[in-house]
Amino acid sequence: MDRPGFTASLVAGGVAGVSVDLILFPLDTIKTRLQSPQGFYKAGGFYGVYAGVPSTAIGSFPNAAAFFVTYEYVKWILNTDASSYLMPVTHMLAASAGEVVACLIRVPSEVVKQRAQVSASSGTFRIFSNILCQEGIQGLYRGYKSTVLREIPFSLVQFPLWESLKALWSWRQGHVVDCWQSAVCGAFAGGFAAAVTTPLDVAKTRIMLAKAGSSTASGNILSALHAVWRTQGLSGLFAGVFPRMAAISLGGFIFLGAYDQTRSFLLELGRERP
Repeated sequence: MDRPGFTASLVAGGVAGVSVDLILFPLDTIKTRLQSPQGFYKAGGFYGVYAGVPSTAIGSFPNAAAFFVTYEYVKWILNTDASSYLMPVTHMLAASAGEVVACLIRVPSEVVKQRAQVSASSGTFRIFSNILCQEGIQGLYRGYKSTVLREIPFSLVQFPLWESLKALWSWRQGHVVDCWQSAVCGAFAGGFAAAVTTPLDVAKTRIMLAKAGSSTASGNILSALHAVWRTQGLSGLFAGVFPRMAAISLGGFIFLGAYDQTRSFLLELGRERP
């Protein structure tokens, strides 16, 4: 990928990530509390829905920037012809690689954020310090495997679907989709992907919120899913599905729309320079 394309993806991804994470933070808090083992109201209910926002504000830009730089770079490396039937596979591989890299930044931010969301009376920095003192760096990466195992299936659904919907819309109207049309495609793709991957999200939340030393804290995603199924059944596996779908549909609209808009603007700006 050339330098302008690299820079545009880096900046556009960061801008999109910050925009969506801060705008939709309250919905994410409600979803986390619905999935919490202590129950929605004991976890804080509707009180302090911006608890943990500093962690998100710090992690959003580098997390989203890392994802999109990797995503665009892998697409460029594979260089599949746009008309090829292998194009969805290219998008799947690029999205998976992007998630593995982005999760190195996302997981520590997510661990601190989720603990703050269910302990609204504790400050973000205090929670961060407690994790480091009690569990070390390993504590910040608790749930890394479960997060990657949630994000990769999510991206395997969302990004090929997003790219396919854009391609279909472009073909129907005879020109490349506008940024708002890309955003609409992102909303549909995100909402569908969110629904089908909710059980993995529930398992990830339980692992991150589990007490240090407990069997759930070990990070075994199948064990976490089985524990939820045994105690709460199907409703437990899909706890928070509606706020998750709402947040990610809106998030897909803002995130992917903002990404396309910002990237197009930056590339156009680069072409105008002498």
